[in-house]
Amino acid sequence: MDKLRVLYDAEGHTLTVWVGDPKAEAGCDEVDDDTVLIKDERGQVIGFEKLNVSMAGEAEEVTVEVLKGPARGR
Repeated sequence: MDKLRVLYDAEGHTLTVWVGDPKAEAGCDEVDDDTVLIKDERGQVIGFEKLNVSMAGEAEEVTVEVLKGPARGR
């Protein structure tokens, strides 16, 4: 994974997380009423979108924590 992209749309109430290149999007699968998996041509998940996300107040920035190695106790 080269980059992790996290986008929050306060107006549309969506949170989109890309773990792959957004330009490679070839389709998506709805997991439930509020979650969509975004896939490339090979069917690999390259991101997901969470619908109906509401953050307290207006989110001006999103913090991303990057863990090295296995996440334990989380």
